[in-house]
Amino acid sequence: MFQVKVTDSMFVAHSLPDESFGPAQNLHGVTYMIDLLISSKTLTDKNIVIDIDLASKILSEIVQKYNYKNLDDLDEFKGMLTTTEFMARQIVNHFIELAKNNSVDISKLFSIKVTLNESHIAAASYEKNLFYCSYISK
Repeated sequence: MFQVKVTDSMFVAHSLPDESFGPAQNLHGVTYMIDLLISSKTLTDKNIVIDIDLASKILSEIVQKYNYKNLDDLDEFKGMLTTTEFMARQIVNHFIELAKNNSVDISKLFSIKVTLNESHIAAASYEKNLFYCSYISK
């Protein structure tokens, strides 16, 4: 399996209005260190998984959308619990959408995984298996 990893970071504010989240029910900030891992069983005709610069630019575009924002104020998240796991999935799905818009052949990729590191002791991830999805859709 071939893999390419790009990283970035973003600072967001949000609340998790459910008593199961204890003090995190209240508005608070979090700095996410983002690891985006793109996997493929094969290389392109250029011997790459994906252009690293393009992957970095796409991730940066996603970061710009959320960085220094209160997620509670964004229409797309109204009524949702914007947990770290949820945000990891949002980033993966947004990355796929933007990659397609940049002529990346998603069907050649195996998976895309985002890990959001909240601190040195806590992180959450979401991985979307693209190989399985493209295989099923054929």
